[in-house]
Amino acid sequence: MGHDHAVKNFGPMFALGVGLNVAYVAIEAGFGLWSESLALLTDAGHNLSDVIGLLLAWAGHSLARVSPTPRRTYGWRGTTTLAALFNALLLLAAIGAIAWEAIGRLTSDVEPAGMTIVAVAAIGVVINTVTALLFVSGCKHDLNLRGAFIHMAADAGVSLGVVIAGLAIAWTGLNWIDPVTSLLIAAIIFAGTWGLLRDSFNLAIQSVPRNIDPDLVLEHLRGVEGVVAVHDLHIWAIGTSETALTVHLVKPSQDGDDEFLAKLHDQIHDRFGITHTTVQIERSVEERWCHQACDANV
Repeated sequence: MGHDHAVKNFGPMFALGVGLNVAYVAIEAGFGLWSESLALLTDAGHNLSDVIGLLLAWAGHSLARVSPTPRRTYGWRGTTTLAALFNALLLLAAIGAIAWEAIGRLTSDVEPAGMTIVAVAAIGVVINTVTALLFVSGCKHDLNLRGAFIHMAADAGVSLGVVIAGLAIAWTGLNWIDPVTSLLIAAIIFAGTWGLLRDSFNLAIQSVPRNIDPDLVLEHLRGVEGVVAVHDLHIWAIGTSETALTVHLVKPSQDGDDEFLAKLHDQIHDRFGITHTTVQIERSVEERWCHQACDANV
């Protein structure tokens, strides 16, 4: 009863990414405790939150592949939006914890081992870069995958920052570099998380996805041959990779409706990337023919 839109399987990529990062979290946390380095411990905590985030994204991605049913006509595609939203909220909590601990450490006398930080964080640069590359092919069209990619790419940069901090501590002996690096890590995570939070929240309340301009869609529909009026246009995300559109078009002529609809569907898909288009053709905009026309958003 629905359209079948296959979702590329990134399951093996998620499995590999989770495995690599769980191993790295264990290594980083262990050396962080041994060297009393807040930079390593906070980065380990962030990487642990990313493991949870990867698991959430993986769950959403897997559920999105479940076929539609009479009760769930879009399947479980919406779970990718929930995964992205929960992922962003999880990261915000991690940011608060990192910042709180870093501010407290600014006045402490703990002396972190700089070269240990360098060695462990350098491993993180490699692991996070490899993990990010696993999702690069899907991040352009899927917010859920883009969230995984952005986090892991940011982690690679953050780990590189920790390497630089460790070298600076070893060369200068200035221990305040460690907590300051943690605050910078928190700021970088927040910068990446804010966009994910904004986009996933907007999708959750069925806003038009950011990559689609509703005015351009409306302009296109009004310019279609045979259409004299457009109303009741709605555009929303089914999940993080698919978009739906419904609209009422006033087309007085009854000629070639089937060909008209097929051509319009292809145009909307090719130009705007909208995969589910539902069009109601009307012969008149009079209220007696369409009661929604008077309350339409266009």
